[in-house]
Amino acid sequence: MNALFRAVPAATLFMLATLPGWLFAAAPPAGGAHDYRDKNFDYFVAGDPAAPRAAQPYFTLALMGGGGSVDAAFVALARGAGQGHLVILRAVGDDSFDPDAGNYGRSFRAEWGPVASAETLVFHNRQASYDARVLATLGHADGIFLAGGDQANYIRYWKGTPVQLALNEHVRANRPLGGSSAGLAILGRCSYTALDGGSLESKVALPDPFSDAVTLESDFLRLCFLGDVITDSHFSQRSRLGRLIVFVARLDGQRGDLKVLGVGIDERSALLIDGRGIGRLAAGSAGNAWVIRATRTPQVLRAGAPLSADDVQVTRIGPASAVEFREGRVSRPADQTSAVIRVGVPAADPLLDPRILRTVVPSDEP
Repeated sequence: MNALFRAVPAATLFMLATLPGWLFAAAPPAGGAHDYRDKNFDYFVAGDPAAPRAAQPYFTLALMGGGGSVDAAFVALARGAGQGHLVILRAVGDDSFDPDAGNYGRSFRAEWGPVASAETLVFHNRQASYDARVLATLGHADGIFLAGGDQANYIRYWKGTPVQLALNEHVRANRPLGGSSAGLAILGRCSYTALDGGSLESKVALPDPFSDAVTLESDFLRLCFLGDVITDSHFSQRSRLGRLIVFVARLDGQRGDLKVLGVGIDERSALLIDGRGIGRLAAGSAGNAWVIRATRTPQVLRAGAPLSADDVQVTRIGPASAVEFREGRVSRPADQTSAVIRVGVPAADPLLDPRILRTVVPSDEP
């Protein structure tokens, strides 16, 4: 059993099992809410959490690659929330958080909504995930946004707590949710956790897919349409195709099938998923989204040995493309190719961004 769950007392587990009914019945904070700091979390608010929303919320998932905002994605979240109450979640391991750095609450109110209120919760530890004020804030959220930072903190602070259940319940209630960078990294049923304290590079993952640095979580969030998905951010800019291929290979091997989709999002880009499970690139995205899928079991996938695989399907999602998450396929792809992974052997394929290609199949040349 996961160590995080072993640490939860039996009485708390019972509370978690019966949580959704009373959590979402919690009364919203009273009007006149104001910023405050607690030893376990900080709270910042823009607008009035008690004000009525303009319309009924509806389902939207916004997958954002980080490295800058995509206005259309934030507008989609605000509209999906019925221009009501947005809750922004962040996590830090110390007291260095600056509320004005990446002030999404202010931007939601002034630029992307407008929304009735935007509340930011900054978690400092796991204890915050049991605080009644935190749970009441999540309970009345019309939309939730998971900001960037360190996804390891999200796993440590939220897994096995009422916050994990609240996020899953939020989406089951057909309310919108989005994440950027670290927030994107945990949106799939499977996720790269970075629990080793590093940021895994493709050149480390490919030579040994079972390296201690390849830290994968397979059951954190259960979001609609993302049950067979693992996501990755800053995709082209940080040459992450190689590591995403490793993630897909590892997870396919665990499950015994070839159904896992790797979804990579470039910086200043976003993929929006609607209530039918159709994902499209957000207008104004500076880059692309990418879908990775293995069509054949790898020839070599074992500890201490470089990954060797044929027919890894790499699909670039452009403005005209649609990702059909129910069926796991892409219509009208911008580009599509079958990559051959042989670590140490140079290769060339015009369909792949050369910045990515050099990492997927690194040459022995200096």
